[in-house]
Amino acid sequence: MGGDKLERFQPIHRSGEQILNLEIHVDRPGSSTLVRAYFAAEPDVLRFFEGGPDDPEHFRAKAAAVAGRFDSTMRRAASEAIDAAPGPAAERLARVLAEDGFFVTTGQQPGLFTGPLYSVYKAITAIRLADRLEEFLGKPVAPLYWVASEDHDWPEVDHVDLVDVENEVRRIQLPEGAGEGGRPIFRVPLHEALGGAVEAFVGALPDSDFAAPFVALLEEAYRNGATLNGGFREVLKDLLASHGLCFVDAADPALKALSRAVMTRELERASDHEAVLSETAAELEAQGLGVQVPILPGGINLFVEGPDGVRERLYRSEDGFILRHSGATYALDELREVIGNDPSRVSPNVLLRPVVENTVFPTVAYVAGPGEMAYYAQLRGFFRAHEIEMPVVYPRHGAVLVEPKIRKVLGKFSLELSSLDQPFHELAGEIARAEEPEDVKRILGQFRGAVGAAAGELTQAAKEIDPTLKGPIGQMRGAAFQLIADVEKKILLAIKRENEIALGQVEKAQHHLFPHGKPQERVMNVFYYLTRYGDALIPALMDRFTVDL
Repeated sequence: MGGDKLERFQPIHRSGEQILNLEIHVDRPGSSTLVRAYFAAEPDVLRFFEGGPDDPEHFRAKAAAVAGRFDSTMRRAASEAIDAAPGPAAERLARVLAEDGFFVTTGQQPGLFTGPLYSVYKAITAIRLADRLEEFLGKPVAPLYWVASEDHDWPEVDHVDLVDVENEVRRIQLPEGAGEGGRPIFRVPLHEALGGAVEAFVGALPDSDFAAPFVALLEEAYRNGATLNGGFREVLKDLLASHGLCFVDAADPALKALSRAVMTRELERASDHEAVLSETAAELEAQGLGVQVPILPGGINLFVEGPDGVRERLYRSEDGFILRHSGATYALDELREVIGNDPSRVSPNVLLRPVVENTVFPTVAYVAGPGEMAYYAQLRGFFRAHEIEMPVVYPRHGAVLVEPKIRKVLGKFSLELSSLDQPFHELAGEIARAEEPEDVKRILGQFRGAVGAAAGELTQAAKEIDPTLKGPIGQMRGAAFQLIADVEKKILLAIKRENEIALGQVEKAQHHLFPHGKPQERVMNVFYYLTRYGDALIPALMDRFTVDL
């Protein structure tokens, strides 16, 4: 993982009588130039944002600006689109409405069975930031999770990965064709296609005393006929609503109704908005920061479901607008009518979605992953073109979860977590070299030194006879060094064979920490850890994800 140095915590957390025997290493992920500069509050990068993520005065100023734009009527209208479970979430939402409070938002595409760990980490970070801002601002602040159900990138969400009982990375995937056709996620009922996936996923989870309630939750949330977004929301609601987390589904009819004005304005000012976004993109490029979302000439920041139900990017044309995949064309008045009568057919792209969110909800901050931070850097001028200000962008927390069996392997070979972030053959080579006996290393070094010294002396002695002999002597020296290297390689291979079982353990550890060569949080699923360690995991993460302003 990139970003700040990993912070290690001892593997003890109590929840009632339960002890969580799991190391949690906390980080702020992200290694790009822009993200590192944002963490460091460098002025050349902060000018693309609404201040830095750890300066309380930026949050105070943002709250004041939002308070001036939202009245109680607007807050009540926004609440119609919010799903707040009875209990802490509903109570928190009620206080936001009664006392003119605010939201901390975050969001994610609804991955199968909640997808990778970072979907949960974003939610927990939003909860912790909302708690801290409520203390700091003296106003109710509720965490709000945007479920991006209008997305149509099915291959990104139709699977889940976990390490199975054989310590192998296993992928559970919905049947091919379940979501084909480019339809938005919320329009894809899963029916029987989901039943086999639930069974396969549950079968791959660790068998433990903690498993039963989580298996029941999955089976209930992802019953036949469910959608990915519905199941995703129900699971997270069960896991986190007791901490006050509220939800909004991107396709919710109340939200779509409240989005009409933003989407219509985007149509009417498309050319001007493209110019604003292009100007910012050029500034980012000039500073060597790169552009996360390319600005396509003629592209509108809207998708429209065409005649065949496929969600397509809208473009300007000579006579109005066009969907390039289907070739369907529209006049401005036709699209205004679609937005007015059936707004579910029109949805914002990744750049317009934050504008919709901040127009509808009194948002102080957005909890973002590294990629989101990069595209938020493109949006300050775009927000202003829509006559609002962007929220404070707060980097989500990340974590690496290290089980006792993995810690044992790391300790055996004196490996740091970062050591496993490389191809296994390179890691095995490093371990073999570390295991190489000191006598062997010393003697091989003596060989190399003796060959080098002798070749140098021979070159000096022979140059009086024939200067051209320097070449053959050099070739002899190179050949000797190669022979020594070949011998050492054979020695290392012998060490690897001798340590084959131990190296297999390291490879299994790598599957847990860097599955598919990626950070754990971008692949592994939370239910592996919940079923193995119980419901103490969520409070432990809450404790670790501290927010310091």
